[in-house]
Parts: sequence; C-alpha cells; structure tokens
Amino acid sequence: MSSLFKVAPFLAANSVDAFLISNLHNVRYLTGFTGSNALLLAMPDEMVFFSDPRYRLQADEQVSVKKVIATGNLFSAASAFAGKKRVKRMAVEQTTMTLAEAELLRGKFEIRAAAGVIEGLRMVKSPEEIAKIRKSVALNSEAYEQALKKARPGMREYELAAEIDYRMRRLGAEAPAFETIVASGIRSALPHAKPGPARLEKEQLLLIDMGSMLNGYASDMTRMAHFGKPPKKVRDAHDRVLEAQLAAVAAVRPGRTGAQVDKAARDVLKAAGFGEAFVHSTGHGLGLEIHEDPRIGKAGKVKLAAGMAITIEPGIYLEGWGGIRIEDTVIVTETGCEVLTRTPKELRVI
Repeated sequence: MSSLFKVAPFLAANSVDAFLISNLHNVRYLTGFTGSNALLLAMPDEMVFFSDPRYRLQADEQVSVKKVIATGNLFSAASAFAGKKRVKRMAVEQTTMTLAEAELLRGKFEIRAAAGVIEGLRMVKSPEEIAKIRKSVALNSEAYEQALKKARPGMREYELAAEIDYRMRRLGAEAPAFETIVASGIRSALPHAKPGPARLEKEQLLLIDMGSMLNGYASDMTRMAHFGKPPKKVRDAHDRVLEAQLAAVAAVRPGRTGAQVDKAARDVLKAAGFGEAFVHSTGHGLGLEIHEDPRIGKAGKVKLAAGMAITIEPGIYLEGWGGIRIEDTVIVTETGCEVLTRTPKELRVI
C-alpha cells in the first residue's frame, strides 16, 4: 500500500488540503527515512519529503516520494511549498510541534490539530514488520543469555546493564530500545529503576528489563533471577506473577480490549493478595517505538486486532522487599496470540 493511499482517507474525511507530519517515527513509517530531521507534507495528489543537506544522499537511497532539501528551517520550507500549492487548510501533528512552529504555520494556513492519525495505522503490523519484531525479540533473548552468564555477586548494577547493552550491539542491534533496567535486591521494587552502583549480592532478587532495536523495530522482555536458592516467599510470589502473566496472555485475542486483558492479570494478583502491589498497566504496544498504542491497561479501550504487537508484563512491588515482573512480546493472531519471546520464564537461579 502506498504511503499516500494510507493518508488520503484522513485528508478527505477531515476536509483538509494537506497534512504536515512531523513525528519522525511516522515519517519513517511512511517513507523509510531513518534520519533525525525531516517533515512530510501529504496532499491529495502528492506527498513531499523535506530534510536538510546532511541527508541528501540518505534521502535519495531511502525515500521514493518527491524530495525537497532545504538549507533553512524545514517548517518554513514546507510552509512555502504548501503556499505555492494553494493549501488553505492544513492538519498538523500537535504533539510534535513547538509553539513557534505552530505560529509560523498559523499565519498562513487554517491549522487543524490532529493526534494519533498515523499512530493508528501503525498499530496493526504488516507481515514484514512482524518479521522484524520477531528478529528483534530473538536477538534480545540471545543478548540476555550471554549477559546473564557474566552476572556474579559483587558486580554493580550498571556493570551488568553495560554488559547487556554490549551483547546487544555485538549481535547486531542498532541500540537498546530503552535504558536497560537492572535492579537488585530491594531496588527491584522500583518498577523503572535506573542501574546504579549497588552491588549484586547473594540471596537476593535480580530484575532485568531489556529491549533491542533491530531494523528499526523494538523488542521488550523482563525476566527474574535469584542469587542462590530462593526462599519460599520469593518462589510463591514469582509463581503468582507468572500465573497472572499467563492469564493475560490467554486473554489476548481479536475483539478483546486492552482493559479486558489487563483485568485478567489483575484479578489473579488481587486474589493472591497482591492487588495493591501491581502499580502499572499490564502492557503496551510496540513497534517503531518501544511504547505505542494500544494500551493494555485499565483505560485500554482499543479492541485488539490480528497483527498488533504488544507486551504482557504484570508485576508486583513491595517496598523494603523487592519486586517481580515477567514480560513477553506478543503478536495478536486471528485466533489468539503468539508469544514471540522464547526465553524461559521460570525464576533463574544463578
């Protein structure tokens, strides 16, 4: 499907002459461009790409639509081009523009704010996109296995995080999909802990949340380990989180909402006495970005559809004790879902 064909229904339905796309992930989705400075102007009969001289050669290689290489401000260049095309009503992505950029356009066009238009298209992945996510997941799992072999008491959290990132890169990842989380002991009760100088110690939990970017597509996984034989409280808590994670995976199918999937996990943890300890959503979409629609949480109203890529990641967090989270990357299928993450989910003893 051509990029213009994807955007044309929005232009017609909203009676606008043009749609200025400034979110770089959306520009990449529609054109394949991977640089750091670009705009895309979509009109009923033409799509025009704008960038600067640094990306002239790259744009020639990656972008098939009409190209304008501007030496100044891209919004000024796009505004001048749209003016020559007699554009009067222009839709813009309101979440990726500065006030100055909006004012520059407002003086020349009737501006209409648009949010989530291209993101809505991106929710359902093509077979080619799913193949890229699958490879990203496989690389992520291999990097985990390699790095975990290096984990040892006395190592600092940031040292293990650096080892994980190094293994990703060695395997071909473009970058981590987000800042790798390594949290040990009581710090594992921080859902988004930053790896710090705390040393990994015997007889404590280790939470690793990591993702890779490969060919532009993200993966995401969380696994738990324990230094030495885990006590019964740790084993029982891990079993309950795993039960919740599997319940949510089983709830994934076309037509279900993110809220329904979230409830499947939440009900298990609530029944086990951990309802208040589950402080975040059960998951999120992923693709060109690590966090995309649909939302898999209490407010997740979007109905799942085959081809969506989501995470399932319930967790519990107990201050002064620690936290446990288990996460997979999942593809919604016609009849349910496929869990792409192949790394075993049992509590790893190291």
